[in-house]
Amino acid sequence: MNEPLMILVAGPYRGGTGDDPERIAANHRAIQLACLELFRAGHLAVNGEDLALPLAELAGSTRVGDAAFDEVFHPMGRRLVARCDAVLRLPGTSAGADEMVELARAHGAAVYTSVDEVPAVAR
Repeated sequence: MNEPLMILVAGPYRGGTGDDPERIAANHRAIQLACLELFRAGHLAVNGEDLALPLAELAGSTRVGDAAFDEVFHPMGRRLVARCDAVLRLPGTSAGADEMVELARAHGAAVYTSVDEVPAVAR
């Protein structure tokens, strides 16, 4: 592959955490690490969390799942996936990540379930 893909990394953020802040942080970190792996493979990796969370805070969010959080969080992912070439679906229970996969497929974008499946960019 000669051109980098723009890949949305979708995985559990809140899913399976019971909204425990430490478990949410661990899930967020796993998403960010996958972004780094994709970047090192030559791609532009994005995740909705890093874009949505600051906006949710500006919108007045004080906790995960409040109205301001919900105003921004999943809508950001929906808008991103419409612009991406592919989605990398990380393991774990997540209705939001499952929705991103469905939307990607509806847009004709590739869906990967492992960083190893994503073709590296030739340098």
